[in-house]
Amino acid sequence: MALLLLDRAQLEIKSEGETLALYEAGSRRGTVPIKLIDRCVIHGAQTRLDTGVLMKLAEAGVTTLLMSPRLPRRVALVLGAQHNDASVRLAQAQRVMDDTACRQWALALVRSKLTRQRRTLLTLQAARPDARKPLFDALQTLDGILAQLRLNTHAPVRPEPSPVRPEPVEGPTLPTLLGLEGAAARAYFGGLTGVFAPALNFTGRNRRPPRDPVNVCLSLSYTMAHLQAVHACGQAGLDPMLGFYHRPSFGRESLASDLIEPLRPAIDLWVWQLLRSRTLREDHFSIDKGACLLGKAGRAIYYAEWEKASTPWRRYLRVQCQALARSLREQGLVWLAHPDLDDEAC
Repeated sequence: MALLLLDRAQLEIKSEGETLALYEAGSRRGTVPIKLIDRCVIHGAQTRLDTGVLMKLAEAGVTTLLMSPRLPRRVALVLGAQHNDASVRLAQAQRVMDDTACRQWALALVRSKLTRQRRTLLTLQAARPDARKPLFDALQTLDGILAQLRLNTHAPVRPEPSPVRPEPVEGPTLPTLLGLEGAAARAYFGGLTGVFAPALNFTGRNRRPPRDPVNVCLSLSYTMAHLQAVHACGQAGLDPMLGFYHRPSFGRESLASDLIEPLRPAIDLWVWQLLRSRTLREDHFSIDKGACLLGKAGRAIYYAEWEKASTPWRRYLRVQCQALARSLREQGLVWLAHPDLDDEAC
């Protein structure tokens, strides 16, 4: 299954049986079998398609992301057919209100993310010995926070903690974890500022809008990972709105935000490699009213490289969602109505 990117002016998409036909300036450019697509990204406001196309994609389980024509942010998300196992969502809703369960999940999630941040910094330290000082300082801070997390719990720390199967300990409160994660992020991105080329003007994390090429790539990559997390939640029967660490909030898929946290350090390393290799260059970007923009030529390169690199991340999200759904299903089955009893009541 693959990503379909629609990012051309005067592009029109029509549904023809089980395929999508692509027309540019009135000329037919080709067809794409719908069965080969699992994600579709529409970048810009000039692509034309009717509701029949969206319905075909949704019926096939394709998740469609509509991106801003200028900035690396989502405008709308159209989900495909969802899993219909109500038992999973019933148990998920109950677990969201269980403070101890949420703290266990959050602790495993933060430890997993910090462990992977540490791994990324060590990889960069080996590749960039000239940037050893900022990377060393960041590692010192992360090691201190990880030690603090170990002191706050009584369970042994696994080399790769799993947020799906958290250890049975209460651990720090959610506000405490948010504070520790924030401190780690500041140190971590402080270390990253030393490894990107000076011409990229990267001085730390910024967004809405991103002001340099590094932050454009980070924001776009996190958006793409979030899309895949929402897709994986739907396929597993989970409600992407009900998170355990990122608490449910209006208009936010909080569980998807939870799930991508451990992936962010690997994505950060990939962005560094993408720019270091000059696969994406400074001339693929422009500055407009303080916002850094990735041009069409750069977007074509970016999405092709993302599709190649993101396969293990998509697999990780699918496995995590399936494992979480299994852990919830048995708990939720007791609340399901019995079809035979419903029929008798009628």
